[in-house]
Amino acid sequence: MKSIAQANLHSVGPDYHQHIVSGHGHQLDADEPSSAGGANAGPAPYELLLAALGSCTAITLQMYAQKKGWDIGKLELKMDLLKDREGHTKIERELSSSAVLSAEQWDKLLIVAEKTPVTLTIKNGAEIVTSRT
Repeated sequence: MKSIAQANLHSVGPDYHQHIVSGHGHQLDADEPSSAGGANAGPAPYELLLAALGSCTAITLQMYAQKKGWDIGKLELKMDLLKDREGHTKIERELSSSAVLSAEQWDKLLIVAEKTPVTLTIKNGAEIVTSRT
């Protein structure tokens, strides 16, 4: 298998605060909100998941529109991760654009959104192998 992304993180405290360094050297922090015992020093893990999904969706749609020669304006994505008592999870993703797009353009963009790399990874699942050093 080919490596396509890397991240390293370490606990910096207090409590749940994590410092993340991406494989390309970008840095950000993650934490739990105060209501969950964290210091709210960064997005919570599920918020990072939604950010990954949303950014992949927007980037892919912008690439697709560019190839088609479409002006899709500024994209906006609103996402919500929902869980029920049985543990079922659903992500609702809503797209809007500052440009006026035809119904056909929206239909194609919505099809492409369902095929973005992060969308497919989430839908298909990924094997996770955990070890220690």
